[in-house]
Parts: sequence; C-alpha cells; structure tokens
Amino acid sequence: MKEEQNLRAVFASELKSARELYPGGGMTQAELAAELKTSRSTVSRLESSSGFIQPEIPALLDRIFGTDGRFQGLYEKIESRGFTAYSLERLKLERTATAILEWSPTVVPGLLQTMDYARALLRQGFPRATETEVRARATARIDRQGLLGGVTSPDLSVVICESVIRRRVGTPETMRGQLEALLAFTTTPTVLLQVLPLDSGAHGLMDGSLSILTASDRRVIAYTEGIQSGAIIEEPGAVGTLSRFYDVLSATALGQAASARVIEKQLEAYPR
Repeated sequence: MKEEQNLRAVFASELKSARELYPGGGMTQAELAAELKTSRSTVSRLESSSGFIQPEIPALLDRIFGTDGRFQGLYEKIESRGFTAYSLERLKLERTATAILEWSPTVVPGLLQTMDYARALLRQGFPRATETEVRARATARIDRQGLLGGVTSPDLSVVICESVIRRRVGTPETMRGQLEALLAFTTTPTVLLQVLPLDSGAHGLMDGSLSILTASDRRVIAYTEGIQSGAIIEEPGAVGTLSRFYDVLSATALGQAASARVIEKQLEAYPR
C-alpha cells in the first residue's frame, strides 16, 4: 500500500525532472503546457501530485520526453490502486470509451459515488483495512470521475434499482450527500440517470451489475461483476444479448425527470 501511495509522487518527480532536464536548457511549465495543449496550472498540479491525470497526457509525455512508456506505465499503476485484478481491464477500456451504459441493482455505481459513500462501502467490504487504506481506495475510485468532466467525456447512461436510493449506506449525512449528488447528475447534459421501480418485475439482469462500453474504435464490450468476480465479454452475440437486456431495463425504468422526483422524495428521509 505504501508503494501504491508513493506512485503519484514518483510521477510528479519524474515529470519535473524530465521537464527541467529537457535538452537546450530545460522547458518551462508554460512551454510544456503548450506542447500538451493544456494550461500551465494543469502542469503545476501534475508536478505537485494533485488533481486528475487526464488519460491522454502520459502517452504525450512519453512522446515529448522520449521516455519509452515510463509515464504511461506509472499512470496505469496509479489508476489500478485499490482495484481488484479483474477490474483493471475494464478501467483501461473506461478511460477512452465514447459511451458507457451502467446497471446497478445494489449500490450507486462508482462513477457517481461521493467520497463519503465510497468510504462507507469500502469499510464494509474490507473490514480489516486501516483507515489509510480505505481512504486510498476511495480516492482511487473517486479519481475515476475525472473522465466525466472534460470535452472528451463519454456519454454516460445509468439505470439503478430503486433499492439503491432506499438502502442507507453510512450515516444519514452520507446518504443525504449521495442523494444530492445523484440529483445533480440528473441535470448533467452528458449523463442520463434512471431509477428502476421496485415493482417493475423480473428481468434479465437480476444476477449482478453490468457495464457496456463503446470503445473509441467502435468495439462494444460488456463487463459483468458479482460479489467476488468479474468478467470482460467481447463475443458479439453475448454482448448483443446483454445490450438487449439493458435496453429493456432502460425502457422499463422511470424517465430522468420522474427519477429525479423519486430521489427528491427519498431525500426527505434525511432532513438537514
């Protein structure tokens, strides 16, 4: 865990060194920002181990400094912090996906979780973990949300079971904050959030959560996850069947406005 926590500091240190030792007397943060087509403040944050590392930046750094995949390798290790081995391939796909469909029958999907909600879940899932380890895992999960804020952010469609918003996770304050965050997502242009009513009946995705990702090369990949296992599914027929199941769920679920009203109603259980 200590090595994992130091990876971001190593990334920052190597970036600063590569910039200052660049042939010809070094490179300023502003000059590097121009090469990356980003802002100087972004470079400053990268060198101070703060802020989200945009997925395209490590490969650009390797090209600029001729570091043969060093920054990309560090980035992939940073991104894998706190995730099980079977989740890592999904994370790689997620970083460059153009569209993501999510179904969750039990908890708020990671891309929509608040920090407090994530920490409360992880405390239950890893009862022997220290508070530092729980915090590191939660931070890694929340860092994924950085991919939603850029100009290349994927279109995200999420269907959650009504039980997700009714099940209290953590303190009342934690649950209120999470419900408020979900409400905010219902007004985000690139996010479609729907609630599937408890009385909607049986369906084809009752066994676990599902993600369907459209890659930049137009491949469509499905990811299913149970309690202690997960699988990447690429076979077109199987992906097509799961996509159909998702379409049925989305058609059965409440629309976004009605879903927002259900969330608002549940918020009344957690007054300030």
